[in-house]
Amino acid sequence: MKVLKGILKESLVYYQRLERELVRRLNKLPKGSVKRRLIKGRGYYYVQRREGSKVRHQYLGRKRPDDLIKAIQERRQLRGELAKVRAALGLLPKRKLQA
Repeated sequence: MKVLKGILKESLVYYQRLERELVRRLNKLPKGSVKRRLIKGRGYYYVQRREGSKVRHQYLGRKRPDDLIKAIQERRQLRGELAKVRAALGLLPKRKLQA
């Protein structure tokens, strides 16, 4: 039983650390999504994000913002990982384990 409690404690510490790291990385990445609009046959790029209950559009220009698109895709992937980590934390006991 002592071994099992030790493993659970290590798992809890690991997932808590991983959750903090993912949240820290997510806070550094931009929110929203990039949208391309055709206006009079020309393409313009906008970033679309939610502020409260409103959806805001910010003009980016005519050039495709590849760096921003890559950062938003990374954010989407990290959010998926964070959901898995939080699901794992939900399975572990919340009270402090004594080894």
